Amino acid sequence: MRTVLHAKIHKATVTQADPDYVGSITIDKDLLELVDLWPNERVLVASNTSGARLETYVLEGERGSGKICMNGPAAHMIAAGEEVVIMAFELTDKPIDAKVILVDESNKFVSFLAEREDQKV
Repeated sequence: MRTVLHAKIHKATVTQADPDYVGSITIDKDLLELVDLWPNERVLVASNTSGARLETYVLEGERGSGKICMNGPAAHMIAAGEEVVIMAFELTDKPIDAKVILVDESNKFVSFLAEREDQKV
């Protein structure tokens, strides 16, 4: 068995950081469906802005809102306005094709991406 990438939202912009919330990351439902992320699924969030990396779980945000909100302790590590990559992994015994999307500054879908080492975005 190997742990491999199964979902990735690339270049998302954090729209809100709420340290008073219990915890997690809130993500627009449209984006969750595009990459097949589930509410409560564990994700790795990496900031392209600060370099911070953290694990948390997904909360479903309002469809079409563009919302990417860092909640609870995560809001102390990654702030509103930072550019992030959100990744989820799967334990499998077979290779899988990850669902990887690129979003714009408003967190609206731009395109699907192929995960290749030589790819630059």
